[in-house]
Amino acid sequence: MKRHSIIPISILALITTLFTSCSVIEGIFKAGVWTGIIVVVLAVALIIWLIVKMTGGRNK
Repeated sequence: MKRHSIIPISILALITTLFTSCSVIEGIFKAGVWTGIIVVVLAVALIIWLIVKMTGGRNK
């Protein structure tokens, strides 16, 4: 595994261990449904972007 691909994985692991799912869901519901939807969409987009960056994207 390349060294530069270890850093995003470590950051993602750190974030997932620091935030418990219950507190994240509680915060989303307190903020409102539409804010929750936006946060979830942005989080999924960020995860997809990180995966694409780690795998190198489209190499032609």
